[in-house]
Amino acid sequence: MLNIRNTEKKQTAFTFFFPAQGLIPPDSSSSRPNQRTGRPCTLTGHKKNIALSGKLFTLFLCMGLLLTATEGWAKKTGQFPSYPVIEANVQFWQDVYGRYSSRQGVLHDKDNLAIIYGVIDLVAWNTPGAARINKNLIKLARHRYKEILNDLGRGRKPRTREEKRVAALFPPAKHTSYLKARDNIRLQIGQKDRFLQGVIRSGAYMPDLQAIFLAHNMPIELAYLPHVESSFNPKAHSKAGAVGLWQFTRGTGRDFMTINSILDERRDPFLSSQAAAKLLKKNYRQLGSWPLALTAYNYGRAGMVRALHAQKTYENIFKNHKTKIFKFASRNFYSEFVAALRVARKLEKDRSIIRDRPAATVSIRMEGYVDAEKIRRYFKLSHKDFSRFNPALRDPVLNGKKYIPKGYLLRLPATKLIRQRAGKMGTRFYHSRQIRDHVYTVRKRDTIGSIGRRFGVSTRELIRANNLNHKAMIRIGQKLVLPKGKTVKRSKRIPILKDKAKRKP
Repeated sequence: MLNIRNTEKKQTAFTFFFPAQGLIPPDSSSSRPNQRTGRPCTLTGHKKNIALSGKLFTLFLCMGLLLTATEGWAKKTGQFPSYPVIEANVQFWQDVYGRYSSRQGVLHDKDNLAIIYGVIDLVAWNTPGAARINKNLIKLARHRYKEILNDLGRGRKPRTREEKRVAALFPPAKHTSYLKARDNIRLQIGQKDRFLQGVIRSGAYMPDLQAIFLAHNMPIELAYLPHVESSFNPKAHSKAGAVGLWQFTRGTGRDFMTINSILDERRDPFLSSQAAAKLLKKNYRQLGSWPLALTAYNYGRAGMVRALHAQKTYENIFKNHKTKIFKFASRNFYSEFVAALRVARKLEKDRSIIRDRPAATVSIRMEGYVDAEKIRRYFKLSHKDFSRFNPALRDPVLNGKKYIPKGYLLRLPATKLIRQRAGKMGTRFYHSRQIRDHVYTVRKRDTIGSIGRRFGVSTRELIRANNLNHKAMIRIGQKLVLPKGKTVKRSKRIPILKDKAKRKP
């Protein structure tokens, strides 16, 4: 059974039967990539007694009212204005975050988010067979509205109540507008329940994030951006390889963080927040406004600089900028941020919602290289808790194949035992050198897979250890780091760097 509800107070339901097919559940995160805006002028009179009459008085009165309203709007919106041109989009995303749950799918026009065809009730995604069922519910509903728009586009007058409602969504225009809209239908899964969970999780990070942005002399509202990127899930990752609270890709992340086979600071909420602040600040300095700086966070700074040069203002970019890369996600990114900010702040005022609290921690700067297993046992922490408090440490470190690097800021729970042991730790755990890697020189006909099989190392480990791209491209003569595998063999043809005797710290 298919239940489609329109967004009016009086809702209409349609019932259909459907065949069975498969569907992948939607990603929980939203969409997985300036010129300084002019301030409104105010009119002030320097003389109290000015005689105006007739049309001149009316003109000045209208100008005064207009300027007062504009000034009030500017003060209300501050550094993150909801321009009239994006207000329909902001309202759409407010509904996505605060009205529709993940069991509801909203069918809407991709370009004009004010046009909503209907809301589909979906089966809970954790129900057996839900993927297949929901795919067919969505497919059938989309087909239904395509048929209506197709008929209207061919000149047939609307007959049913639903056809009349769909026709009323469009201004009187040529029939071609219906045909264009027919191929422009998009589905958006609601996020209300997931957004609420994000608000609950955000309590553990928000005070520190806001302090980071204040330290950089930036608006604390920017700390709400992870609601759009990851729903404040530090373990979030996208198909494009974006990771963590702020969804940094490897390429962008390397400009601000350490990302290698030992550390991935994108996974640390606090280190990645420092990086996000630096990136956004750099965007703002070059583009001049936060709407543009935030859009550049998704689209890329270089692309936004070109767009600003061509369009002059954010509003013009929103209305007119079109490229192969500047698509739905980039165009809506700032609107999503404004909507998320509104919905999150409203939920934060709800006293019935108990948000997570920041964990009390002790931080210790590593003055040398440290065996993670030994330091973990010394502080009597489980492997799970040690990893949870230090998410930047990667598997080779946690599994003992590499040491915790020198200079790393180790974070531990602030219990009485750990505080006491931290004061007595001394230098006994420190090593002067990192565990050295085995190295292999790539030869003709080698592939990343064949090398991995030869040395008992997974392809994934090889890619991580050598920071290879998703295609795992290698070249003849390239030096590859070999993580310790199950059957690492020595060969005359394969140069292996032998470990030297460990020096005392």
